[in-house]
Amino acid sequence: MDQIASRQFKPNSFAEALKADQEKMLEMLYVKNYRNLEYYIVKNSGTVDDAKDIFQEAFLAVWRNLQLDRFVPVDEGEFAAYLFRVGRNKWIDELRKNKHIISVEMGRDGDYAEDESPDETDTYINTVKKQYKHLGIRCRELLGRFYFRKQPLREIAAVFDWTEASAKNNKYRCLKQLRELVLKGGAK
Repeated sequence: MDQIASRQFKPNSFAEALKADQEKMLEMLYVKNYRNLEYYIVKNSGTVDDAKDIFQEAFLAVWRNLQLDRFVPVDEGEFAAYLFRVGRNKWIDELRKNKHIISVEMGRDGDYAEDESPDETDTYINTVKKQYKHLGIRCRELLGRFYFRKQPLREIAAVFDWTEASAKNNKYRCLKQLRELVLKGGAK
């Protein structure tokens, strides 16, 4: 793999090799570029698991753009920079989405955080509980395993006979569905 990493690619041959799905080259780029994005995500309120998920999504998005000729890198450096930008943007989007999830911080005296009253929090929690019941059985099972039982996506995927990527995508869809239900339920 080190021979591949140190090899210089001709301008067109680099993009062509990527489009041809050269497995060793894709693996080398995956391994070589992961740590930078992991470092960024962990330093910006994320976990290693978050970094793995975001990197995988970013890598697939870049690969898809390459296959559709939306992105034609000249060399490894251009590929790495684009991959990092896509991953960073995906992480920023994730942080923005999570901003809508209300978390209650308790002070030393057990008081609620100043910007949130107990009534608002109770109302939100009750709305989430109420709308959670309207999700399909699979979504409730998947979210329950992930958030309440703290099972890793790998285990959840095995239970449902999915790939880990499918489990992640289904978790995202279920959360999106729950958010939509909560927004509709909270507006009533």
